[in-house]
Amino acid sequence: MSETNRNTIRFSDHAANSESFKTLYAEGMGLVEETADYLDSTGRAASKTLPRIASILYSAESMRLTTRLMQLASWLLLQRAVNNGEMTREQAMTEKSKVRLDSFNCDRSAQGWDELPEAFKDLVERSLRLQNRVALLDREIYRPEEASDQATETENSVQAQLSLLQTAFVK
Repeated sequence: MSETNRNTIRFSDHAANSESFKTLYAEGMGLVEETADYLDSTGRAASKTLPRIASILYSAESMRLTTRLMQLASWLLLQRAVNNGEMTREQAMTEKSKVRLDSFNCDRSAQGWDELPEAFKDLVERSLRLQNRVALLDREIYRPEEASDQATETENSVQAQLSLLQTAFVK
């Protein structure tokens, strides 16, 4: 580990243990519960009135939605366990390898998408935004040390270029 990295504060580690993580956790678990309630009640009734193509799409998208949310919930629970000292980071990394944060997207241009219930499409969109936020935090927290070294080197290169520019224009 380089001297620079030893003195570098990793904001991702701080973010993972902060109030913003607690908010993210609550949002994620709340979305899981809200989606389950919707799919078991209002969504079930709404899906029965859809045209055939939209009904098939609804079934496929609801499976992707629930799978996406279960993956997100798994990641959030693992990270909470790390934050609470119930699991080491290394244990979480082993378990985290079973969690998929980079798939289960949807095709908004698919035939029948516009006929899906608005509440359902809203749940899908919110889950995708949550997936992006969690995936970003995951990459920041668990990226390999080499990536941290490369990021620091890039930042130092950028800082060097900025310093050169500043001296060139300040006289």
